[in-house]
Parts: sequence; C-alpha cells; structure tokens
Amino acid sequence: MKIIEEIKLPIKKEMDLFEEKFSKSMISDVPLLNRITHYVVKRKGKQMRPMFVFLTAKIISSNDKINEKVYRAASIIELIHTATLIHDDVVDSSDKRRGFFSLNALWKNKIAVLVGDFLLSKGMLLCIDNDDFDLLKIISKSVKDMSQGELLQIEKARRLDIDEEIYYEIITKKTASLIASCCALGVAAANGSKKEINAFEQIGKKIGIAFQLKDDLFDYGTKKIGKPTGIDLREKKLTLPFIYALNNSSKSKRKWLINSVKNSDENAIREIIKYVIDIGGIDYTQKQIKKFYNSALKDLDQFEESEYTNSLKKLIKYVIEREY
Repeated sequence: MKIIEEIKLPIKKEMDLFEEKFSKSMISDVPLLNRITHYVVKRKGKQMRPMFVFLTAKIISSNDKINEKVYRAASIIELIHTATLIHDDVVDSSDKRRGFFSLNALWKNKIAVLVGDFLLSKGMLLCIDNDDFDLLKIISKSVKDMSQGELLQIEKARRLDIDEEIYYEIITKKTASLIASCCALGVAAANGSKKEINAFEQIGKKIGIAFQLKDDLFDYGTKKIGKPTGIDLREKKLTLPFIYALNNSSKSKRKWLINSVKNSDENAIREIIKYVIDIGGIDYTQKQIKKFYNSALKDLDQFEESEYTNSLKKLIKYVIEREY
C-alpha cells in the first residue's frame, strides 16, 4: 500500500465524499469553464491539504463525526490552493503541472488567470454563503500572506540581499501560511476552541516551513528527483542552502557566489551547487528540517493519541521525507 493511501485510511470515507463535493463546487453556467475545471479535477494531486483539514478536525472531535462545515473547509482550501497553482504557472511561464500540460499551456494566460480568479472567488463565496466568517478570516489572512511572501521574494531576487531571518519570513508567508490555515480551518470547522485552533495553526506553520525547506533541497539534486536542478538559482531565488554558504564563506567567495548567481549560466550553476554541498549547506538545511519536524511532533503530543494523530504524524513525516 502506498504511504499516502495508508495515511488516508482513517479518513477514507470523508476524502471520498469530499472529492464528490469538491467537483460539484466547481460547476458553473459557462461550458468552457466546466471543461477546464473538469480537466483540473481529473488531474488532482495527492490532496495533502484536505487531508490536514480532516485529520485535525477528527483529532479534536469528541464524537468522531464530521459536520458539513469541515467539508466546506476542505473545499475552500483546495479551491484556494488550486487557484494559486494556476496563477503560479502563469507567472512562471510553466508548461507542465504534475506531469500534464498546465492551463496556460492549453488555454493561454488570459483564460488561466480568469479560471484562477473564478476558483479564488468560489472559495470566498463558499464561506460567505454559509456564514462561515471564522473560516473566511483564516483563509483571507493566508491569501494575503502568500501574496506578500511572493512579492518579498521577488524583491529580494532583484537585489540579492537576503539573510536567514528574511528567508524564514518569506517561506512562512508564501508556503507555511497555507498549511497552517489547513490545520486551523479543520479545527475551527469542527468547533474547536480558540486554544486548539492556535495550537494547530502553529503545528501547521512548522510543517509548512519543513515542507519548503525540503523543496529547497530538490534544487541541489541530492536525490534522483526527475527534474532539472538549479531552477531556483536560475531565477535568483536564494534559499537556505545558498544563504548558509554565503554566511560561512570568505569575502571573496561571497562575491563569487553573488556574481555567479547574477550570471547564472549552466557552468556557474553547477559550480554553485557543488560549492554549497561541499561547504555544508545541504547538511545544515536537513538539520533545520529535522528541528521543525521534531517541534511539530512535540506540539502534537499534547493531544490524545488516536488513529488520527498517528496518521497526521505519518503525513508530517511524508512531507519532510518525500522524494520529488
């Protein structure tokens, strides 16, 4: 059994019903839009974010039952996440998503942006139409944070002046905020207390940071990951392995690293990757992943052990050990 299917086992019934409800939430009166959203639904990913919603909801539910609000929370997070992926593909001029053609590759940028806008608005309306203003507040903050994080990263890529503190601010906003929202939404939708919502939001934030740190490692080709390495470096996105190398290099080496990123030809990228690995940037990043992973697990220990907490621990482990 694949690890994802094993993780899903305690919430399989909820996930199956969620897929049905999510597909219905995409329906519109525009035939072109329905064709496109059908394409999106058929090529869904692992759906980790709805899994976070259902597992956290189950952990704090005393009667082991899930209400309709939890299904709405899972749909909201998937709608928002899908919208951001579509917009990212347009911004990055990406032709592929999960091994398939991206929407902008098939239907061009204008339609892709409008579809992303449609999904974003559907997520917001799902909250408003059901008076789920607590959920709306959580997800709206996440959308704001993601936008700020991306813009901060773009600014720093232009100026190439980023330190570890700013880096963590960027990934907390652009990546960790959405996973934190998944956990907070699941608890809020299951009528959890403010203390429980805050606790799981912090757990989600730590998971999200570890998730992004793991993603950063793929740029250095430490495993057979099936994608070209050095993409972040070519785009002048300075991630933790590179920042560590900068902080632990002589003045001349720092100058060489910055100039190499500015040039970013194939030879320069290969030399940067080798240097970052040799100086310990990968090892340092792996230690940071482990730190956030252990901290998230420790925070989770305050909740009673169950099949749901065990599955959540497996999901957290999968997030930091996954191969691309």
